[in-house]
Amino acid sequence: MKVAKDSRPAMPCKLIFLIENRMLREAMTELFQRQPEFSVTSSLRYSETAYKQAAALDWDLLLIDQPSAAALPQNFIADLLSLAGGRKAILFGMEHDPEIFLEGVRCGVSGYLLGDASAKDIMAAVKRVCAGEAVCPPVLCRHLFEFVARAPRDSAMVPNQRLCMKLGLTPRQQQLVALLARGSTNKEIAASLHLSEFTVKNHVHRIMRQLNAQSRHAAVQTVCEHSFAATI
Repeated sequence: MKVAKDSRPAMPCKLIFLIENRMLREAMTELFQRQPEFSVTSSLRYSETAYKQAAALDWDLLLIDQPSAAALPQNFIADLLSLAGGRKAILFGMEHDPEIFLEGVRCGVSGYLLGDASAKDIMAAVKRVCAGEAVCPPVLCRHLFEFVARAPRDSAMVPNQRLCMKLGLTPRQQQLVALLARGSTNKEIAASLHLSEFTVKNHVHRIMRQLNAQSRHAAVQTVCEHSFAATI
């Protein structure tokens, strides 16, 4: 005897939007409410109360636009995702910036869409993430592979303080090099050292110039290569 298949419809994926522009919030809400596989729990503008509002709601997927993402305090996304199992987040309308992309990955987002993504692209990404996939532009995927590949190596790169002094790095620059070696972003370094991101960015550029390095990673490699040579 054949067993009857479960004919109950799948529960819709519950969405919440965190979008700065009111017209875009309304357009996104209308777009997804027309789709039977989704339900829109809430559509918010970022404010000091946004975390409490989102934390009190029942949702599966959080969509955040670029202006809102830029305003979020550290750990906002990660903390919200940790409140309930299975929650996911997508950043959309974002810049082609590997550092911001990797920061989003570290926060736990499952999707990252650039500013040229169409409504169709966003809809497709939401469906894929709700189905358990992750979505990111191929042009940024390479940076993710490189980051994962070098993470174990960089975690062992603890710059020698005496060597940093020989290279002419100030105590503050030595702190930054140590944090860069751990893969910290400018935002994370700023929070750790109680500096502005602009100040951190200037420090990093000075370090790169002083070490004749073309990137932050190359600067760390220069210090660690000198450290290794000094032990031979």
